[in-house]
Amino acid sequence: MTEQPTSAPLEPGSRTGSVDPAPAISVRDVTRDYRRPRTSLRHPSPPVHALRGVSFAIPQGQRFGIVGESGCGKSTLLRILAGLDRPTGGSVAIDGRDITGFRERQLRFVRERLQLVFQDPMSSLDPRMRVGDIVAEPLVAQGHPNREERVAELLDAVGLGADAADRYPHQFSGGQRQRISIARALAPRPKIIVADEPVSALDVSVRAQVLNLIADLVEELSLTLVFVSHDLSVVRHVCDRVAVMHAGQIVESGPTEQVYEEPQHSYTRRLIAAVPTLGRALSGVSAADLNRE
Repeated sequence: MTEQPTSAPLEPGSRTGSVDPAPAISVRDVTRDYRRPRTSLRHPSPPVHALRGVSFAIPQGQRFGIVGESGCGKSTLLRILAGLDRPTGGSVAIDGRDITGFRERQLRFVRERLQLVFQDPMSSLDPRMRVGDIVAEPLVAQGHPNREERVAELLDAVGLGADAADRYPHQFSGGQRQRISIARALAPRPKIIVADEPVSALDVSVRAQVLNLIADLVEELSLTLVFVSHDLSVVRHVCDRVAVMHAGQIVESGPTEQVYEEPQHSYTRRLIAAVPTLGRALSGVSAADLNRE
């Protein structure tokens, strides 16, 4: 018998007489299929179902984590949230506005409200541009009048200082480059930050610093955070709620501590068991042992 997903239903708004604000992000029954290249002249290749009926809502100001192994559909979902891809079916709304059928010119609405922090800061930063120009790039698109002042403010907020504006990305460490990426994402004053595995390419010694920076800035600026990772322990450190993805579906969702302490779905239990600990390492538990559990 196939185990049924245990994802929680979308939380309804309060009906006490006041109108709740629209969710920062609302995803309704989103699917995304990709066609494989043909391998036969007689029969088309079967489609790849990257997303299978994904639904959730993120209230304004919430820190929402999406966790799952590589290939589960996390990156595809993020591309759709950012307007970089279109779903095969379903709908996505940002601040109550359906963006599913938006054309390129209409996507400015999304860019003003939602910004991305990518996994690898070195590949997401132009090595030929000075840091000040990188951070100012969204401001140029917006026609911001005081770009230098805003850049200095942002670099100071992420702990680099205004003097970093005249240097190039290769002159910084990995953690510092990710701080530059965060400053660039904050430049246009978005309401939503989407962080795609923002610490997975960093040394363990600096991961906590970057995670704490993200959490502090989200709190200080009253932002909505969508934090994507394959590591549930990292999501636990940052997020209020979490959704667990597997094979293109959300199989479990709820408050982060509840999902971590009392996982309901077998995949969630395997994901938690796979988090390395010193005790398990010293006991000689292997990856094969985890797969059999």
